[in-house]
Amino acid sequence: MRVIVIGGGIMGLACAWAMRRRGHDVALYEQGPLPNPFASSCDQHRLIRFTYGAMTGYARMVADAYAAWDRLWVDLGRSHYRPTGTLVVAREAGGWVERSIACLEQLALPVERWTAAELARRLPFLDLGTPRCALFTPTGGVLFAERILQDLARHLAAGGVTLHTRTPVAEIDPVGAAIRTADGREDRADALVIAAGAWAPALLPALAARVTPSRQVALYLEPPAGLQAAWAAAPMLLDQIEAAEGGFYAVPPVAGTALKVGDHGFSLRGHPDRERTPSAEERATVLALAGSRLRDLTRYRVLEARTCFYSVTADERFIVERCEQAWVLAGFSGHGFKFGALIGERVADALTGDESVAALAAWAAGRC
Repeated sequence: MRVIVIGGGIMGLACAWAMRRRGHDVALYEQGPLPNPFASSCDQHRLIRFTYGAMTGYARMVADAYAAWDRLWVDLGRSHYRPTGTLVVAREAGGWVERSIACLEQLALPVERWTAAELARRLPFLDLGTPRCALFTPTGGVLFAERILQDLARHLAAGGVTLHTRTPVAEIDPVGAAIRTADGREDRADALVIAAGAWAPALLPALAARVTPSRQVALYLEPPAGLQAAWAAAPMLLDQIEAAEGGFYAVPPVAGTALKVGDHGFSLRGHPDRERTPSAEERATVLALAGSRLRDLTRYRVLEARTCFYSVTADERFIVERCEQAWVLAGFSGHGFKFGALIGERVADALTGDESVAALAAWAAGRC
């Protein structure tokens, strides 16, 4: 079978990997270079975690995601993962954190409740006020996103996948499994895979009512010399992730990366081709969030500010659906990277009839 993949982020590359592994003829079209620095998945790191509140379907998927990454590491010849553990701060009784604890216990995964005093003793470089408690689990860690994309692209090229970089796709024909590029070239296959991230609604206008691009800003910091080792041994931090106004996160600086801080709350605005440079006001907003959690923030050096575009659905559940001869992958809402290798494999299975269309859509939406 010949397959055309549109989009060179983690979903497109992972689908190309899984399909080529099954012996299919694969061509991938990416509007920029590979990796594309504008792609949502191109960053120093992305998180993989079991904590999912009431979205227990996604928590159950994480073990399978780890197994898929292990298969990818074998093909790449090295791993791009570092375990860190996961720390989630609870400000109120019940809610997201308690539901995450219950789910972890159901999955027989280790979980601890830390008091505010334990938090202060174990992580004295944080200043989290007086939270009700915190969830800690040694599970979860960091996926080195940009390194994964780089190695995947090299692996695909060496394995016979045709990579069309700097080649935007202007039109698609889901019925005929055909595309036309911005420079007028046409290509046809047995099936299409559309994994264009925040640009997907431009290719499939019907998605515009379901998927909203969301401009997000993150800062990269260098901890003071005396705290660098402590931060490198720290867990990922999630605070107020269920709050309507957003959710602070901090990714520890492991394996040569920077300390990353940001707000997971969705802006639900912006166009992925514009507004790529964070404003001074946006930098100040994220710094203020960090300053309310990190003790002595003035001792930290700001290395960089970057924008990223999430593709958000109203319920934050993924869209993996078939439309005629095209598979549509969209709406990963800022938490899809961890499932990239696994989703690539499941789409490849569905492409050849080894999994039903309805079952895959329900699974990808975290409803299984």
